[in-house]
Amino acid sequence: MLKNDRAASAHLGAAEEPLIELGNQFSFGARKFLKFIKFIAFFLCRNASCRRLVDNPNSRTRSPRPNIQMGDSGGGTEVTYKSLEHVLRNDNKVKVAGIDIDGVLRGKLMSKKKFLGIAKEGFGFCSVIFGWDMHDQTYFKELKISNAENGYHDIIAVPDLSSFRRIPWEDDVPFFLVSFLDPNHRGPISACPRGLLKTAVDRLEKQGLGAMAGAEYEFFQFRAPVNNGIDAKERNSSSTAKFLQENSHNALPPLTEGMFGYSLTRPVHNQEYYYGIYDACETFGCGIEGWHTESGPGVFEAALEFGEIKQMADKAGLFKYVVKSLGSKFGITPCFMAKPREGLPGNSGHMHVSIVDKSGKNMFYRGSKDPNPPYQDLEHLSDMGRHFLAGLLDGLPDVMPIVAPTINSYKRLVENFWAPVTVSWGLEHRAASIRLIAPPTASPKATRFEVRVAGADANPFLVLAAILALGWRGVEKKLEIKVPPLGKGQSVGGASDKGIRLAKGLKEATAQMMRKESVAREVFGDEFVEHFGGTREHEIKLWDEAVTDWEFKRYVETV
Repeated sequence: MLKNDRAASAHLGAAEEPLIELGNQFSFGARKFLKFIKFIAFFLCRNASCRRLVDNPNSRTRSPRPNIQMGDSGGGTEVTYKSLEHVLRNDNKVKVAGIDIDGVLRGKLMSKKKFLGIAKEGFGFCSVIFGWDMHDQTYFKELKISNAENGYHDIIAVPDLSSFRRIPWEDDVPFFLVSFLDPNHRGPISACPRGLLKTAVDRLEKQGLGAMAGAEYEFFQFRAPVNNGIDAKERNSSSTAKFLQENSHNALPPLTEGMFGYSLTRPVHNQEYYYGIYDACETFGCGIEGWHTESGPGVFEAALEFGEIKQMADKAGLFKYVVKSLGSKFGITPCFMAKPREGLPGNSGHMHVSIVDKSGKNMFYRGSKDPNPPYQDLEHLSDMGRHFLAGLLDGLPDVMPIVAPTINSYKRLVENFWAPVTVSWGLEHRAASIRLIAPPTASPKATRFEVRVAGADANPFLVLAAILALGWRGVEKKLEIKVPPLGKGQSVGGASDKGIRLAKGLKEATAQMMRKESVAREVFGDEFVEHFGGTREHEIKLWDEAVTDWEFKRYVETV
C-alpha cells in the first residue's frame, strides 16, 4: 500500500466509528452497504493520491493541484505592475531566473518585498554568468561583457511579468524569467539569449508580421544505481554524479532497456514519472503536444505546443527545468547531450518555424498551386517562403556553433543516423537539414520549416534567433535556392546530395562563424559573434587538453 493510501485509510478510519454505530441500527444488509461505500471512498482517494504523487513521491500528504495564473508566456492572464502585489498577496518569496549563453537557467530566490521593489526597474545581477562556462570555470579568453578587468561587474536583470508561473513541485513558489540589460544604455546585452531573439522578432514586427514556432526534444534517461553507498531513497542527479566519479559512464543503466520507439508499454514501467512530467509541464505553462518513447534505451521525445516564437523559446528552456527537477525526485537523470551512447541515434532538438501576419494568416502558404515552380517540392510554397528557405540554406554553415554548440554535438551529425550532414532540403524529407512541411501532406495553415540540424544540447533562444535572422535575411535580399531538393529515397552525403558538407567538428564550425565575411556577423553583429565564438574556443581548448577513455584504453600498453 502506498504511503498516501495509508494516510487515506487512516483518515477514513477516524470517521468509521459513527458509521458503524449508525450501521448497528440497521439490518445486516445496510451494514454491508456502508462497507461498500467506505471501499468506494478509499478507492477514489487511492487513485487521487497516485495521480498527485508527482509533487513528492515520498510524501505522506499532498497539497492540492495549484490554481495558477500565468502571463502571456504561459498562455494565461496577463500580470501587470498594478496587479502584481495582488497576484503575490499570499506569497512571501519569489524565484527568478535568466538564461545564460549555454541555455542554462541561472537564478535565485528572493523575498517578495525585494521583488516588488525591483520588478519595474530591475536589479543588479553578477555578469559572471556570461564570463564562465557551464561548469562555472571562467573563460580562458577575457570576453568583453564580463572579465577580471571590469571586476565581473553587475548587469541589470529585469523581470518579464508575462513569464509569470508557479512551480508546482516547489510548493507553488512564484517564478519569473528575466532579461539582461547593459547598465550603461539599458539595452539588451549582446549575449543575452532572450534579447537576441527579441531583436530578431522586432525586425518582423516592424513589417506587421510575427513568427510561430514549435520544438521537439529527444533525451536519454539514466537511473542512478543503488550501490556504491547510494541509498535507494537518496537517488537523484547528484548521486548519479557521484556514481560517475567512480565508474565508467557506460555502467550507468538506462531507464528502460531496448529499442522501443512509440511503445505503449515502456512508459508504464515508470508510470508516475512519465505522467508526472506531462502534468507538470501543463501546469508550468510549457505544455506537451506529443509525448512518447523514441528508438533507444530510455529515450523519450516531447513535442511542445506550437506558439508565438518568443513564448516557445521560454517554454523550451523551461521544459528542461521541469524534466530535470522531476527526474531528481525519482532517481532519474535526464540527458540532453547530443550523443550519449556510441552506436545509437543522438538527441535532436528540431525547431519548427513559420511567419504569420496580424490576422494569423500563414505567409509561407502560396494560396494557389504554382504551375511552374523551380522545383516540384515548392509548388505550394509562397515567394516569401522560398526566400526564407534560401536564407536558411545560405547562412546555415556560418551558424553551426549555435545549432551544434558542443564537442559532442558533431558525434550526432554523422551519416546513417537520420541526422543531416550537408546543406540540404526537401518536402517531407527527414534526412535533410531543412524539412519543408506543406500541402499536400500538411494543411495550408501548418506550412512551415523544420530545422533538423539542431541538437537537444543547443540553446533554444539562440537557435530560434538564428533561424529567424537567416530566413528574414533571405526575404530581404530575395535570395534564390541554390541546391535542388533531396529526392525521395535519397540520403544526405550521397551522390545525389548537391549541398556543401557542414562542419565536422566544433573547431571547424567556430572558425567558419568567426570569419570576417561570416553571415553570422551580418545578422547578429560583431559583438555577439566575438563573445559566443570566444565561449566556443574555450570549449575547444578544454577538449584539446583532455585525455579520453578511448585514448587511454588504446595506447596505455601498446605504444
